[in-house]
Amino acid sequence: MNLPDKALEQLLAVLQNIASGNYSDDIMRLTGEETPEPVRTLAEAIGMMMVKIEAREYHLSLLVEELKQLNARIRSNSLKTISAMAQALEARDPYTRGHTERVACLAAAVARQMGLPEDRVESVRIGGVLHDIGKIGFSDRLFQSHESKNPPEWVREITRHPAIGNEILKDLDFLGESLEFIHAHHERPDGKGYPRRLKNEEVPLGARILAVADGYDAMTTDRPYQKGMTRQGALQILWKNAGTKYDPDCVRALEAVLPDFPPAP
Repeated sequence: MNLPDKALEQLLAVLQNIASGNYSDDIMRLTGEETPEPVRTLAEAIGMMMVKIEAREYHLSLLVEELKQLNARIRSNSLKTISAMAQALEARDPYTRGHTERVACLAAAVARQMGLPEDRVESVRIGGVLHDIGKIGFSDRLFQSHESKNPPEWVREITRHPAIGNEILKDLDFLGESLEFIHAHHERPDGKGYPRRLKNEEVPLGARILAVADGYDAMTTDRPYQKGMTRQGALQILWKNAGTKYDPDCVRALEAVLPDFPPAP
């Protein structure tokens, strides 16, 4: 094989590697004076083309990174805005002030105790922060102080809040599975929850965790019609309803993490 034919064969082999996405410096070995024409000129042209392609790929990677950072800022700012709405909602009812923050922290601790990875723990925490956002559409009378349990017509309105919350947040794709946790946090293992009558494994684990944290905080907080229970009293009720209203594994994990939390105010 003469020198031009050998150089051409080497050039074709390099081009096949480039076409497969395997960039290397092999093309540069064909740009020296020992490479005959026109192979050398072709190799130089291909080398320049590779430099330009790599420069564009690098620029694109920078743009992708910038977009990721921008998306993260948008997500963070959106969460802050929605969280502020949830806190404003609590201001309408002094008896539930701090409820969402406590539920979020407790639910995250339960999720971590149950071995969930940190990204899923964060999804549960976000679900806790926003779990009652559907109450934003409630009439003021539902937040007025009253000395007895909620009348039946109020209960019917209250049970709509998971579905309303889902409707409010459904277009925020970055919420991911947190959205389903919010929608299902009042579902029950026995299928007697709301709003969709899901049962057992149909209820996402994150929602089952929120149900336990939400129930515990509600029972241990003073209300106009009910003095807050002790920690042990609330745990007894959770265990009494384990398997029907609450997931037993979630109750067990909640009990394990409670020593790390101060008693309810």
